[in-house]
Amino acid sequence: MVYLNRIYTKTGDSGETSLGDGQRVKKTDPRIAAYGGVDELNAVIGLTVAAGFNPDLTAMLRHIQNDLFDLGADLCVPETETPPKHAPLRVTSSQVEQLEHWIDAQNERLSSLTSFILPGGSPAAAHLHLARTVCRRVEIGVLELAERNRINSQVVIYLNRLSDLLFVLSRVANHDGRDDVLWVPGGKSAQG
Repeated sequence: MVYLNRIYTKTGDSGETSLGDGQRVKKTDPRIAAYGGVDELNAVIGLTVAAGFNPDLTAMLRHIQNDLFDLGADLCVPETETPPKHAPLRVTSSQVEQLEHWIDAQNERLSSLTSFILPGGSPAAAHLHLARTVCRRVEIGVLELAERNRINSQVVIYLNRLSDLLFVLSRVANHDGRDDVLWVPGGKSAQG
């Protein structure tokens, strides 16, 4: 359980912060940037939920928001060669499998694509596209962290699947893809 009795501690005033294992690092450390990006993604998904969905999709997105807290906690505690005294929270393959299940179930209702899709359509779809692009950027930040530090490989896989799910859900939010805005190569509009 997490207890937040004080919001400010003044321990970060010098530009450092603590990781989950107590280690102090600069706030510019790639690990901080990586889980800060996860926090941003979670906020964008919260904004997406506020845009309005049916209850099933809202429940799915809330589940993902909880998973993203797990993912942030995973990144916050560096992996070590020696087992820690208390096992840290780690993203698992079952969380990835849940995303794959949702992708398959939601994608069944969509028609095949014949073009790339422009981000937009309904407000909910536009928010999902924004969440998808933030997710891709966050994945890149986590990959940059992984180039320098050991991380749980499930974190990268989770983010990769999540961006796929957000794409599929954007199509669902566009009346199962019927209101998707298709890319017209060469910039020529369908009207002109």
